[in-house]
Amino acid sequence: MIVVKMAEVPAEPAVGSLFTGNPVTRQAVFQPGDSRSFNFGVVSFSAGSRNKFHTHTSDQLLIVTEGTGTVATAHEQRTVTVGDVILISAGEEHWHGAPMTPRWPTLPSPPKAARPPRPSRDRRSA
Repeated sequence: MIVVKMAEVPAEPAVGSLFTGNPVTRQAVFQPGDSRSFNFGVVSFSAGSRNKFHTHTSDQLLIVTEGTGTVATAHEQRTVTVGDVILISAGEEHWHGAPMTPRWPTLPSPPKAARPPRPSRDRRSA
């Protein structure tokens, strides 16, 4: 068993071409060798930040723990808030973030075998 005290997990800047807008941070709750089945972390979107359209090779689960955010696909955009749980199917093009709201932390949990998110290659990626 591993017990993690979130107050002791540092928030690191999430950098890369996937994010746009204001700063985004990540807290790596578990280390890569802690689980054979999944990855788990806390991603916090500051007001005015989001990621670009992207896909995952496996399902992604988002759990909203604070604030209000937006989750969107090519066909739908939804406002989500504390207590909402979002399932994004493998291969579904989507983005999420806090484009107009205060800080929005989520708990994304893709399976370990999944490759990192792949930004979409079309005009909607910005």
